[in-house]
Amino acid sequence: MKRTIKYYRIIWLHHDLPAGLSVFFVALPLCIGIALASGAPLYAGLITGIIGGLVTTLISGSQLLVSGPGAGLSTVVAATIISLGDYRLFLLVVIIAGLFQILLGLFKLGSIANYFPSAVIKGMLAAIGILLISKQLPIAIGYNEPDFWNSGFLNLFSSKTSSAVFITSICIQLAALILFQPYQ
Repeated sequence: MKRTIKYYRIIWLHHDLPAGLSVFFVALPLCIGIALASGAPLYAGLITGIIGGLVTTLISGSQLLVSGPGAGLSTVVAATIISLGDYRLFLLVVIIAGLFQILLGLFKLGSIANYFPSAVIKGMLAAIGILLISKQLPIAIGYNEPDFWNSGFLNLFSSKTSSAVFITSICIQLAALILFQPYQ
């Protein structure tokens, strides 16, 4: 039986509620992280994740719905906000893109995605991974200034204590990678 609001049964709630909560708690930090990485306000990521999840759930009739934040969007969002210079203009662009997606769906043009080479997709995802790691690296080592890659990275090596800690942590990580490498 197709699950819709009209025919929803209470016994399905027993399985749907824990599934929905687990997806919510996984997607919530991802939404906030993507907002942080792209330069958007954190509340925008939170609101987008919640509203996007509710809207796609109500519109879709699928039992196996997959929707949520995609880390690939962080680079697109960051570049768009920087190029437009204003977050409000970015929201206008998002509305226009949403209308464009609705038109593509109405005309059944989703098969265009089959023509994108997988190497392009993998390269884009690798670049996104590098971007997200480079944004989190300063926070992981305790540097909380926005100029880390301009001057903060070089300052790590200026004092003997911090450079010793940094080099020791890199050596420990490399040793762990070598020692705990799975056997092939």
